[in-house]
Amino acid sequence: MELRQLQYFVEVARREHVSEAADALHVAQSAISRQIANLEAELGVQLFEREGRNVKLTPIGRHFLPHAEAVLKAVDDAKQQIEEYLDPERGTIKIGFPTSLASHMMPMVISAFKTEHPNVSFHLRQGSYYYLIEAVKKREIDLAFLGPIPAREIGIKGEILFSEPFAALLPNSHPLARRDRIVLNELRHDPFVTFPKGYILHQIVIDACHQAGFSPNISSEGEDLDAIKGLVSAGIGVTLLPESALSESLLRYAAKVPIEMPQVKRNVGIIVSDHHELAPSVKVFYRFVKDFFSELERYQLG
Repeated sequence: MELRQLQYFVEVARREHVSEAADALHVAQSAISRQIANLEAELGVQLFEREGRNVKLTPIGRHFLPHAEAVLKAVDDAKQQIEEYLDPERGTIKIGFPTSLASHMMPMVISAFKTEHPNVSFHLRQGSYYYLIEAVKKREIDLAFLGPIPAREIGIKGEILFSEPFAALLPNSHPLARRDRIVLNELRHDPFVTFPKGYILHQIVIDACHQAGFSPNISSEGEDLDAIKGLVSAGIGVTLLPESALSESLLRYAAKVPIEMPQVKRNVGIIVSDHHELAPSVKVFYRFVKDFFSELERYQLG
């Protein structure tokens, strides 16, 4: 079995068309057909079946596909590690992050790192909390910034970087918008705007309201942070968001108000796989991030 055969098989499986796969790989269609036939002969099974001009995976082909993809991914990772061992300052780091950390924290950290390591490049992927955890486990990304760090997640190792409070975001027309701080229970009669159920920020809002003695009336939901801020600004409801999501200039029609009781906080940190060794450039970045936030904390305390 050759890597070339696996590459051809995966490309045809993804495109479901031999000629399109040939164009993408810059090889003759006959070469792809021949190599796949050789692969099928070696395995003793049929991997594809024809449907008009297209091809579809057989049941055994669908079973074989993730294994072929894993082999190719392992080879690519090995090549990357060899290149980075030769020069860790020219690696590529695949980072995941949630929308709540996109506007302030991520640009700050990457900008500081690039100042010291200008030749390291980044592939950035934004995603939901549980999606990012799975992406790290599957090695689709090298690491992810998350808040909060999962406490007991098999296959994941986490490092807490800092803790941050949540604040209430209220429409400017709200009676409490000019207050220096509020008790969360004062919002018990207000409609809430939150992320959908299944998002970690949704659960933090629910838990905080329960701690304050009430269940929030969720009138609207949105998967995008800016959309939620926009709904609040339009007077649709109120919400709770972490400080890092409110650090940029707010819309003119919304006000950030600190919460006095209960204390609503989350930790923010970085997660990596605990089953695989990090590539050299990823190790450099991982150490940098921990040192960066340690220095930042000492500066803030000092």
